[in-house]
Amino acid sequence: MEDSPEEPPSSCVLLERCHFSQVLFTNVEKFYVPGTDVTCHYSLSPGIVPRGKDWVGIFQVGWKTTREYFTFLWAPVPAAGTTQQQIHFKAYYLPKDDEHYQFCYVDQDGAVRGASVPFQFRPEADDDILVVTTQAGGEVEEVELQNQKLRGENEELRGSCAELRQRNLQLQGELRSARELQEALESLRSSTERLELELNSLKSENRALKEQGGCREAELQRLKEQIQGVNSDKERLEGRLRAALEHLDQLQSKVSDYEKEVENLSRAEQDKTKQLQSLKGENQELLQTSAQHQNQKLRGENEELRGSCAELRQRNLQLQGELRSARDVLEQLREQQGRIEALQEEKAGAKKENQDLRDENEVLRRELSRLQRISPGSAPSAAPSPAPAEGELLFGNPYSAAGGKLGAGAEPSLRKCPICEEVFPEDLPMGDLEEHIQSHLLECPICSESFDGASPQVFRDHIFCHSLE
Repeated sequence: MEDSPEEPPSSCVLLERCHFSQVLFTNVEKFYVPGTDVTCHYSLSPGIVPRGKDWVGIFQVGWKTTREYFTFLWAPVPAAGTTQQQIHFKAYYLPKDDEHYQFCYVDQDGAVRGASVPFQFRPEADDDILVVTTQAGGEVEEVELQNQKLRGENEELRGSCAELRQRNLQLQGELRSARELQEALESLRSSTERLELELNSLKSENRALKEQGGCREAELQRLKEQIQGVNSDKERLEGRLRAALEHLDQLQSKVSDYEKEVENLSRAEQDKTKQLQSLKGENQELLQTSAQHQNQKLRGENEELRGSCAELRQRNLQLQGELRSARDVLEQLREQQGRIEALQEEKAGAKKENQDLRDENEVLRRELSRLQRISPGSAPSAAPSPAPAEGELLFGNPYSAAGGKLGAGAEPSLRKCPICEEVFPEDLPMGDLEEHIQSHLLECPICSESFDGASPQVFRDHIFCHSLE
């Protein structure tokens, strides 16, 4: 059997379900010589749509299912408009016996779409006749007679084969008509089943409608009972309505009495309204009189406040002058503080240099003492200079020519507050002095103007002037 990447699609479809007329095999020989390739010709009818998994197989006559193929080849998909096709079976994969076989076209669903007439794999009958020539003429004549007899039998077989082919074609036609009838029968069966289903559905609907009819009868009975209850309620309500109408008549008589009382009350209210209007007129006159008095009083107070405000402004100008002078003094104090700090830096430098000279003097004195101990007889003829007193320099103060000792005979500079005239020592930081001066001042939170803290009334008057603006 021919090798293939996969088994062809097959099925157990019954023969009566197959459509043998959709593919027609042509040029099928009665005999194919063993050991040679076989070409299979076939044509596709318009009723079949070729697909990629269709195949053509060689089946032994009498097969029951498409799984009983001897060998197969994949059927090529034809081009558009092409119906004639052919495929070649290799001799290696063909049967070796002389049984009857036939070609079958099977689609990819495993259904047979066409079958050929039977054929065999064996030599032709003429090839099987051996002619033996001998010198004996009788034997030749006998062989010729046998040959003629065999030829006659061959002709008879060919005639019977043609008759069988014709009969096969007739049977195929009858089979096609039987299949068409079977298809029609199947369609009728499906229609019958569909009609039976519709009939069953109609019966179920009929039963449902009957059940609904019973429910509706019960509902109608219930509605009748409700109507009877409504009629009884109607009679009861009519009695209540008559009682309500009688009560309404009584209420109307009361309403007429109430209307008379309302008219009397409206007349009394009109009188009270007139009295109220007269009282409102008197009240307006009183309000006008009191407003005039209050207006005159407020005008007088306003004039007084304006005078006070002018005085406060004048006082404010004076305080601003004093504040400017205080700021000038503060600036002078800052400059003096700067000069004092510079002098302090110079003094520190001089102290450091003085200490350096004292250290050098001490070193020289030690050296002199050492030399005297080494040569006591060689004392100088000059009188020894007196030893410097403690705290004095051996070679004198280099700054004595510039005014003697730093700060000697000069009074220390003092710091004085320009407002309270309090005196502070010179080593007081300038920031503390400024903080002390600021403590005497009051600053306006509105215009940031400064005032003397000793006069808080002026500061309050200034704030009051801001509230009047």
